[in-house]
Amino acid sequence: MKFAGRLVAGTVVVLFFTVAILVWTAGRSLQRNLEDELERSLQLEARLVDAAVTASGRPTDVLRGLERRSSHHIVLFDRAGDIIATGDTARPGIPTVDEASFPEVQAALSGGAGRDVRRADAVSPMEMHVAIPTVDGAVRVSSSMAQVDDIVRKARRAMLGAALVALLVGSGLAFVAGRSIAQPLSDLAAAARAIARGSLPRFPRSGVPDIDSLVQAVRQMHRQLDERFAQLRSEQSASAALVESMLEGVIAADGRGRITTANAAARRLLGYEAEHPLPDVRQLFRSKSAREIVTAVLEGEAVQDRQLDLDGSILLVNARPLENEGAVLVLHDLTELRRLETVRRDFVANVSHELKTPLTSISGYAETLLTDTPDATTGREFLKIILSNAHRMQRLVDDLLDLSRIESGRWQPRVEKVDVGAAAREVWATLAERAAARGTRFELKVETGAAIVEADPDAVRQVLTNLIDNSLRYVGASGVVTFVSRGVDGGVELSVTDNGAGITSDHLPRIFERFYRADPSRSREEGGTGLGLSIVKHVVEAHGGRVSAESELGVGTTIRCWFPRTSRES
Repeated sequence: MKFAGRLVAGTVVVLFFTVAILVWTAGRSLQRNLEDELERSLQLEARLVDAAVTASGRPTDVLRGLERRSSHHIVLFDRAGDIIATGDTARPGIPTVDEASFPEVQAALSGGAGRDVRRADAVSPMEMHVAIPTVDGAVRVSSSMAQVDDIVRKARRAMLGAALVALLVGSGLAFVAGRSIAQPLSDLAAAARAIARGSLPRFPRSGVPDIDSLVQAVRQMHRQLDERFAQLRSEQSASAALVESMLEGVIAADGRGRITTANAAARRLLGYEAEHPLPDVRQLFRSKSAREIVTAVLEGEAVQDRQLDLDGSILLVNARPLENEGAVLVLHDLTELRRLETVRRDFVANVSHELKTPLTSISGYAETLLTDTPDATTGREFLKIILSNAHRMQRLVDDLLDLSRIESGRWQPRVEKVDVGAAAREVWATLAERAAARGTRFELKVETGAAIVEADPDAVRQVLTNLIDNSLRYVGASGVVTFVSRGVDGGVELSVTDNGAGITSDHLPRIFERFYRADPSRSREEGGTGLGLSIVKHVVEAHGGRVSAESELGVGTTIRCWFPRTSRES
């Protein structure tokens, strides 16, 4: 039932009970007043009867005459309680009922006025009996209560009619008042529902101070909620952006294990696309150890720095239970860190190995010169070997310093226009003696529009030196080393090709790594440091270019370096 209906119903119920109580109370009060008035009237009549009987000396005739005129029943009693006379013509003689035992008679014989209301028999109407003491005994006057009951009944009927009119009027007024109060409350409830939906509410005006105060309080609450929701949305957006920007994977789940938050890093680490739904956190991992971590944290146990091998990735997992049930897991990807640690260990081992060979040679020949006294020719050969290994160590240190300087970003290319043909011939000139000893031939091809490259001159010479020197190591007798410059993709591509032993396909992807050699024994015999191609790659990429390699075992190898154009040639 709505508020207006409840208000009207409640008002009607209250009015009904109020009117009923008033009618009942008024009827009872009226009846008591009429009974008291009848009693006084009967007492007065009894005194008059006593005076008339005393004056006439003929009680029976007096009583009968009075009864005919008043319709009241009159009885005289002596001091013993016996009936002296009665005016009841319908019952001549002395009644057989011991009327002296009635309470009003007993009270009168005792010296006071007495009153009693009763029926003569089961079907007779109610009667009031009033008795007063006299000199010779007592006199009792009895009257029917029918008139009193009739007056009370008519009064109650009139009051009930008035009460019905009051109920109708009160109900109408209650309905009007209920509508005037309930309608603003209904409008206020609709405004509250609009606030809950997030739409713009319409606040009512009732003219009732208490309701207007409530409306004002709800309006103030709406403003405060808007401000707090805006703040929460801002904080939520900031938190979501922060979580999404984290490199670590973050997964949050509720007490049932349903995932509520998973950032892009977590999806990437676990192999889920952004549009794919995530399963329950207990089924999220395929690894048994990972599932044990999830079970432990959902049961309230924190997990600290637990390392997992997951589908080829190395993850460090930290998990914490939440206060309101559920858990949050943070996944750190250690794969690249472990790879870098491996690279560092390999680098230290490779450098140590590269330095150990010439140091051992230098130390051995130097000890021989100190302990023995070889002839001049042998001593000179020993010194040449010592000097050669020293130069080899020097080249290794220089290459390491160059590579470190380039990788750290301390070196920036000084871009100029470089004549690539002249630079290639200059580099070949420095290697011509070695090439002549091997019978290697050099070919130079510069296409139209590709004679100039925009790059650091020293860097271009270093790149060409490493590429041509590397080709010389792998070509056989009567080999050919070819340098080609041509325009490609809006830039200039420099390539060095040899017809040497070539490289197998499994080695080709790693030839630009530091200290990597497809044929380690032959490279060391030729004095290579294993850093040349790595330096080439870093130098070209520092210019914004790219490198690539093509090779076929037994056919030869081609290394390509592409440099972008930074300005238009005139």
